[in-house]
Amino acid sequence: MSGPFTSAFDDKPLAGRTILQIIPRLDAGGAERTTVDIAEALVKAGARALVATEGGRLIPELQAKGGIWLPFPAATKNPLAILANINRLNALCTKEGVDLVHARSRAPAWTARLATKRTGLPFVTTYHGSYSGSSAFKIWYNSVMARGDIVIANSHYTAGLIAQMHPFAMDQVQVIHRGTDMRQFSPSSVGLARANALRKAWGIARDKRIILLAARLTGWKGQKVLIEATRLLMDQGLDDCVTVLAGDPQGRDHYVAELNALIEKLNLQSHVRLVGHCTDMPAAFLAAAAVAVPSTEPEAFGRSAVEAQSMGTPVIVSELGAVPETVLDTPPNARTGWRVPPANAQALADALYEALTLKASARESLAERARHHVEAQFSLQKMTDDTLDVYQRLLVQENNVKPV
Repeated sequence: MSGPFTSAFDDKPLAGRTILQIIPRLDAGGAERTTVDIAEALVKAGARALVATEGGRLIPELQAKGGIWLPFPAATKNPLAILANINRLNALCTKEGVDLVHARSRAPAWTARLATKRTGLPFVTTYHGSYSGSSAFKIWYNSVMARGDIVIANSHYTAGLIAQMHPFAMDQVQVIHRGTDMRQFSPSSVGLARANALRKAWGIARDKRIILLAARLTGWKGQKVLIEATRLLMDQGLDDCVTVLAGDPQGRDHYVAELNALIEKLNLQSHVRLVGHCTDMPAAFLAAAAVAVPSTEPEAFGRSAVEAQSMGTPVIVSELGAVPETVLDTPPNARTGWRVPPANAQALADALYEALTLKASARESLAERARHHVEAQFSLQKMTDDTLDVYQRLLVQENNVKPV
């Protein structure tokens, strides 16, 4: 493989172009992380990477990677403020010589949609997942994310939602999965020292195997299902495992109390830990013997499953939403993980048992397949190449060609 961000752009066809991404804020989240990743790729392709946003914790990283922050009230949902933002965005695009606008959230997408209709600039949207609301007004409001010249869906599941809710957009939809940085999520990049330091911080002895669920503490992420599956594993004799629930409760104290009550009811105080938010996910996945993604409601992508596979850790996911797209479940020679029915503790426990009792050679083969699978389908390189190709295709259309 060639170096980062070069394989598809050796002649730098985007050099000199100015691409503006617009998003409410650059705080933690999939859309925000992808914004920074694409900005970095644009800079490496020779383009100017602008991000119009109110601010956020990722601004320093954006700027360190060569992106340019344009303070902009992109988070407002006030209809009058959105209309006022149209002229503001048009003026900004003229001043900065913007060639293309990419919107990643509904409120700023309305501003960008109306602004680009006036100027004729190419308009891209990324449909990051299902949007709430079923009323006619809400469907219309959400539809702006399907009104790009090209509409990027972050999974085939998301593309199906677009087809269902906004069939007029299907000819414009292109699936580009979220990308994982194979350099960051690599066993050789992490090393055992970081994994052991995290294990120590969690208070888990080295002779215990970790079953990890990395997700905010909310009911549909399936923490209760995994706790019940842990009890079933204990009953099957796998008593050397500790289930780690790594996630921020985000103020859901009542749900945390429910989890603790279930843990006590099933006598799992020594086998389940709530450890709070984890800032070193590569080390967490390396420390884990297995990773569970037991969601009980559909997810629009499933980052944890991909990152775990990139680290070579066996993963078990619910057969629901987009997450199954990321895991191959054809035993024995094409498996990269297990898919199980949602909200089924017994099926989850059975799959975990199979993963945790793999022979060393089978586990090594699974880890190698999983990493190759992620590299081929879900790498950061692939995501950025495919996204920059979308920009290039729009910019070379006859009516959009501008002198560089």
